[in-house]
Amino acid sequence: MTDINQAIEQLNWKREPYGLYEPIEYTLSTGGKRLRPQLALLGSRLFGGKDEDVLPAALALEVFHNFTLLHDDVMDKAAVRRGRPTVHVRWDDNTAILSGDQMLIEAYKLLSDIKDDKLPKVLRLFNEMATGICEGQQYDMEFEQREDVSIDEYINMIRLKTSVLLGYALQIGAYIAGASDKEQEDIYEAGVNLGIAFQIQDDLLDIYGNPDTFGKATGGDILCGKKTYMLLSAMNKADNETRKTLKELITNDTIGAEEKIKRVKDIYGLLNTREEAEKAINSYTRKAKDTLSRLPQNEAATALLNLADRLATRQI
Repeated sequence: MTDINQAIEQLNWKREPYGLYEPIEYTLSTGGKRLRPQLALLGSRLFGGKDEDVLPAALALEVFHNFTLLHDDVMDKAAVRRGRPTVHVRWDDNTAILSGDQMLIEAYKLLSDIKDDKLPKVLRLFNEMATGICEGQQYDMEFEQREDVSIDEYINMIRLKTSVLLGYALQIGAYIAGASDKEQEDIYEAGVNLGIAFQIQDDLLDIYGNPDTFGKATGGDILCGKKTYMLLSAMNKADNETRKTLKELITNDTIGAEEKIKRVKDIYGLLNTREEAEKAINSYTRKAKDTLSRLPQNEAATALLNLADRLATRQI
């Protein structure tokens, strides 16, 4: 983490026009878990790679991830990110879009520092990842207009929108370090399962998390009627009357925010929705750890297993 943060701090955003680059500096200075670059470095270390060889890709992944957050916050009209006003709130929508676009460009500029013999495949993997994220975001938007979204469809959506970034971070690190094709496939799948567990945990935190540690206001998914694991699980388990009540609550804009969140949470409590989500988190985390256990065992492997446990038990 220290090496990653130092490398991010050394990226120079003191450039003109300041209105373009200042929001980028603001976004990257908010910290965060730095999960994606951590995974790239650990994926490399697992196969004996050198940090300096994979660092450009690790930084590119972090800049790319934050670019997606700028645009996500505009689309979701989110006011807070990591405990601070989002870029489109502190500046405006146009600034968030344009600075986000520049972050995408900066991510590819960082990739250009990868060794020439590794760069073509890294670019292909990076582009596959970027396409998956866009596809996942499109599904997410389409789900807002549908009442028949299944849990399987939801899992596929978060696999694309969230999980492939973790999977490709691990695979890119492993590939640069010289991992075999089979080892790359395995570590990618481990990352995807880890990402699914991570996103379901995020759904849980949105309802039961502490805003001070979660980094944004809780209950936002309920207020915007977002299809989450929590909501879909509740819809599956509810009887007809409860399902009707839940649908009415989610779509009713005349109810105050606090009351809506409380009433939906009460229904989740009656249906043991939190417990269902925790079971899913544990299941996907176990799948990730089982796959990791088949790969080389060293300090990096131990760090990955510990990271999987930490992500699955983030404070709520």
